[in-house]
Amino acid sequence: MTTGTPTEGTPTDGTPVDVTKTPDGTSDGAAAPEAPAATVDPRLLVRQQGFAGYLEDLLRRLRTGELGSIPVIVGLLVIGVVFQLQDSAFLSANNLSNLFVQSAGTGLIAVGIVFVLILGEIDLSVGSVSGMSAAVLAVLNINHGMNEVLAVLLAILTGMAAGAVHGFFFARIGVPAFVVTLAGLLGWNGLMLQILGPSGTINLDDDGVVAHLTNYYFSDKAAAMGLATVCVVAFLGFSLLDQRRRKAADVPSRPLSEILLRTAVLAIPAYAAAAVFNSYKGLPMAVVIFLGVVVLGDFVLRRTSYGRQVFAVGGSSEAAGRAGINVPMVRITVYAIAGTMAAVGGLFFASQINAANQSSGAGSLLMNCIAAAVIGGTSLFGGRGKTWSALLGALVIQSINSGMALLGTGSALRDMITGAVLLAAVVIDSVSRRTQKTAGRA
Repeated sequence: MTTGTPTEGTPTDGTPVDVTKTPDGTSDGAAAPEAPAATVDPRLLVRQQGFAGYLEDLLRRLRTGELGSIPVIVGLLVIGVVFQLQDSAFLSANNLSNLFVQSAGTGLIAVGIVFVLILGEIDLSVGSVSGMSAAVLAVLNINHGMNEVLAVLLAILTGMAAGAVHGFFFARIGVPAFVVTLAGLLGWNGLMLQILGPSGTINLDDDGVVAHLTNYYFSDKAAAMGLATVCVVAFLGFSLLDQRRRKAADVPSRPLSEILLRTAVLAIPAYAAAAVFNSYKGLPMAVVIFLGVVVLGDFVLRRTSYGRQVFAVGGSSEAAGRAGINVPMVRITVYAIAGTMAAVGGLFFASQINAANQSSGAGSLLMNCIAAAVIGGTSLFGGRGKTWSALLGALVIQSINSGMALLGTGSALRDMITGAVLLAAVVIDSVSRRTQKTAGRA
């Protein structure tokens, strides 16, 4: 029997192994690794099957609780149909245009609330901050004769500073956000009353910048149609760019047919809204500003590293901290954003009455802003939300208010209905999260 020295790739115990060749032709004793199977998102695969694929995708979303904006859009349609049947003036160009303008203030504040809710926290001070900022503007501009643009900037910075103070006590000192912002609700409201003085009301300049926020309309019909065209073309362009990037990275992407379908779906309400505006006074500047803030906020949340950090902290602050995210700084900046948006929203409300008074930021404003964010689809449990939620939710609330006003219904029933809609939104969110956990997608 012939013996010899074991060669490379042959174990001394005689166990056979697969010997592979390396690129230079030599043997390698290591077993050849299997190529990892590519993970493909089933949501993208089913879309390649045409209509049946889309139907399967929709059913999968319903089974797993991924409802997105479907409930609020359906709710808007139902509200429109119900109130139109009760009063034909509801869907008139006059009423719809005013509805959009009156939604701007609530919606702008709700954009800041969306950021806070994504963290899984709450801000009860936004109403008081909005009123205080309006008071700062009025005193500086009217009582002290400061340039209105500079007064507007200082008013917004006041809101930002107030929000940053809330974030500091919450993130650095460890005081619960509920307690900090509740103290802010009381404290900033008291400061607003102190700023306004004994009169309690300061009227603004009828022809000033703030007055134009909700009272100025671009009367040229090309303005509304142009904005609709810009929105549709921008959506198509970004969708194609995203498809190109995904193909370059060799990952599944939406087919061109779906991109075109989505663009067409967006174009219908965009051009319909433009036609409504042109049938009344034209494109409201309030709508332009509101839409711009929503788009900017959406870009920050979905396309920047800061936005990903906000979602990470909302999902799990402990895991985010271990991943190297500066959790306290994210929390402080989020509350600063909420304070900033509260100040901007306060200026819009001051524009509607052309004054700052003791009732600024009071009443049901706080609840309406939080309700707008939640009704629009932002989760109260953190980690999920979009700034578009503020737009959709504000439209729902203002539609209810507008419809009730046309029917001559009192504020008591209006508040009850708004509360019921808010409860329904939270129930849907809770059921959705539970369904996602059951499906293993949470």
